[in-house]
Amino acid sequence: MKTNECVLSRGTFNVFFLIKKTKLLRNGEAPVCVRVTVNKRMVEMLIKRSVPAELWNQQKECSKGRDASARELNIYIESVRTRIYQLRRELETDGLEVTAIAIRDRFYGRQKAEYYLTEVYAEHNEKCKALIGKEFSESTVEKFETSLSHIREFLRKEYRTKDILLSEVNNKFISKFDFFLKTTKNCKQNSAIKHLKNLKKIIRIALANEWIKKDPFVGIQFKLEETNPQFLTQEELDKLQAKELTIARLEQVRDIFVFCCYTGLAFVDVKNLQKEHLLTDNEGNLWIRKKREKTGVMCNIPVLTPAKKILQKYSLHPDCQKTDSLLPVISNQRTNAYLKEIADLCNINKKLTTHLARHTCATVVMLANNVSMENVAKILGHTNTKMTHHYAKVLDSSILRDIKAVEKTLKKIV
Repeated sequence: MKTNECVLSRGTFNVFFLIKKTKLLRNGEAPVCVRVTVNKRMVEMLIKRSVPAELWNQQKECSKGRDASARELNIYIESVRTRIYQLRRELETDGLEVTAIAIRDRFYGRQKAEYYLTEVYAEHNEKCKALIGKEFSESTVEKFETSLSHIREFLRKEYRTKDILLSEVNNKFISKFDFFLKTTKNCKQNSAIKHLKNLKKIIRIALANEWIKKDPFVGIQFKLEETNPQFLTQEELDKLQAKELTIARLEQVRDIFVFCCYTGLAFVDVKNLQKEHLLTDNEGNLWIRKKREKTGVMCNIPVLTPAKKILQKYSLHPDCQKTDSLLPVISNQRTNAYLKEIADLCNINKKLTTHLARHTCATVVMLANNVSMENVAKILGHTNTKMTHHYAKVLDSSILRDIKAVEKTLKKIV
């Protein structure tokens, strides 16, 4: 097949002509369009010409007819190709970013570029993907992709279209999208707000670039519902640790879950835990020092005895030897599936997930044993103690501890 891909210093540029066989005109001919792709982002433009479908040579991107109209069409196609490459040079000369959208706008002679919601959103996500491990975690980018997928589905269902101009995104659009998330997608209040906040980020980008003049989020307030993080009690944690599991895969998952209960590591952090993250201080104490994958905040975690035993248990595991990792962690999806089996075997009536282990560490292992709020924040990699206070609010044992002190004082008075 003929290729027109041009490799740029900062990406690729491709011009490709094709016909729309499924959208025949009244004269029975297929419209000709040009597809412009810049750095994997694509737009298609009709060039106001058509050709009998049987006379189109896709390999050569031209008509294979021999009459005057076929010759005229082929000459016009080449003039369009030349025009598009000229538009690319104009953008570079003007010091502007070469994008498929910018090429399309100049091709149609628009005085001012018009930007579309999902196109801008998709470009934002592509840039985020390129920054995974630098500015963004893989899970954060996945959330942006999920939000974009919901918007595309919403546009198809509510507006019968694939995209919408950013200038057409208004307060009513956001309210409808919020309703769609809570009904069609069955999102809870806090989940819906996360998708709305992701959309708001795209709107902020549009405002900063002056692609739109008015902020459609003006007057809209995000009201998060208060949530109580679930965690294991000390009794449940002890039961989980003591349970003899005869199935190797379940034992392995249980051990890693327990390790997270004593370290507070999130799933992605324990999966990427390597020997370089283990440090021994001057007094011989073992520490985990690692940046959180999600936020980049450094965690300083003392390795408690139960966690240390688990590290020793898997130090010679083949998967650990092969990848230089400290623990043989499988996928998050399989881990959560196995945790459900483990919960049933241990008669624990809670939905065990990898993140519940982090909650258990904050509450039962740390706060319930008088570790200060500031130190728990450092261990968990919180930027401040606000989130740590969230754990403390649901910890009845800390209330009981304080009340016992009051009761002791009252007994002295009596």
